[in-house]
Amino acid sequence: MLQDDLDRWHMARALELAAQGRGAVEPNPLVGCIIAHGAEIVGEGWHRRYGGPHAEIEALRIAGPRARGATLYVTLEPCCHHGKTPPCTAALVAAGVRRVVAAQRDPFPRVDGQGARQLEAAGIAVEFGIGAAEAAQLNAPYLKLLQDQRPWVIAKWAMTLDGKLASRGGDSQWISNAASREIVHALRGRVDAILVGSGTVRADNPLLTARPPGPRTALRVVLDSRGALDPGSQLVRTARDTPVLVAVADSVLPERRRSLEALGCEVYACAGGSEAARLDSLLAELGRRQLTNVLVEGGSRVLGTFFDARAVDEAHVFVAPKLLGGASATTPVGGQGLARMNEAWRVEQPAIRVLEGDVYVAGRVGYAPAAAAS
Repeated sequence: MLQDDLDRWHMARALELAAQGRGAVEPNPLVGCIIAHGAEIVGEGWHRRYGGPHAEIEALRIAGPRARGATLYVTLEPCCHHGKTPPCTAALVAAGVRRVVAAQRDPFPRVDGQGARQLEAAGIAVEFGIGAAEAAQLNAPYLKLLQDQRPWVIAKWAMTLDGKLASRGGDSQWISNAASREIVHALRGRVDAILVGSGTVRADNPLLTARPPGPRTALRVVLDSRGALDPGSQLVRTARDTPVLVAVADSVLPERRRSLEALGCEVYACAGGSEAARLDSLLAELGRRQLTNVLVEGGSRVLGTFFDARAVDEAHVFVAPKLLGGASATTPVGGQGLARMNEAWRVEQPAIRVLEGDVYVAGRVGYAPAAAAS
């Protein structure tokens, strides 16, 4: 096997390993690692949990003395600073690794090329680029949080074949089947926050928890500009057990804030006189808290606000083979929308599955250039 093919083969395995940390390591990046002599793998590992050993350390532990003279494949530049764990670069030097192949540089300011320079200063050859596109896609939420200080936003909804989110009478339970809802619960179990509007709380009285629990317990966020969340709702009644953040307008009456706080909810006052401005204020706050992935579950008005602001990064849509009809029945994405078809937001490279009759479509959201959408 040619060296380039061998490098790509090992990096593909490292990327598979990295993905296994999803939901357990954020706000850290997903990282996988392989240690090999030629085609023979002598060690492998991935970052399993936030604050735990990094992928390189896991792989070195398995390889033991066989790491000496080996090539190490890693999906992100090895760290070179003391954080939750000691620097990986020092461990690689001590282990006698001969060559490091990293998919991409780590833009985290305390690394960002310095890890590679430390390794090279110790006589270890460092190469970047193999698997770079795949690694960037895998760690898109981490990279966005670093660059924009905003979380990665995942929009999710279930709809009928004729594009209805609920019947004309407001009934929406259940559009999707049990297999689809199992996917939704898995999504909930790996994100940092689950967000809905106050209208969804009134209509569906959701609990917004993962069942069964996943690796993360998401903060439940309600957009409620007036601070009028029903004290009898499931969210409020369970707020002392699973956190609830109520995002209100900064003009909301102080007594309403105090009332929600007395019930165990946290209240965040969003700055701005419009829905778009308040949304930006909230996303900035969630980014400040280092929340990496936020799942937006609706309703139509909230999803429309997010899409109008071009704030959605990824969409997960469940289409049930049912028809509701009705001109007044709610569609999934409200808001202002777009005037022309060539401006349409696209789900890029969609993954499509059939789940016992439901069609599940998931992918990254692409937006037309600003000039084309003006």
